[in-house]
Amino acid sequence: MADKPSPIDIQKALGGMDYPASKDEIVKKARDSKADSSVLDALEGLPERQYDAPTDVSKEIFD
Repeated sequence: MADKPSPIDIQKALGGMDYPASKDEIVKKARDSKADSSVLDALEGLPERQYDAPTDVSKEIFD
C-alpha cells in the first residue's frame, strides 16, 4: 500500500465535491481529478456511508 496522503492531498482531489456524498461518489471524484494512488487507496478504504462535508472524509482517514 502507498504511503498515507496528506490532508491537503485529499482536499485537492475532492475540490468542488458536492456534499453530502457517498463513498463511491468521493472515490469517483478523486479518480476524475487524477488523484495519486495514495489518495485513492485512502478513499477506497473509507466505510460505506454518506459524508456530509470534507472534514468528515478527513476525520475518517486521519483519526
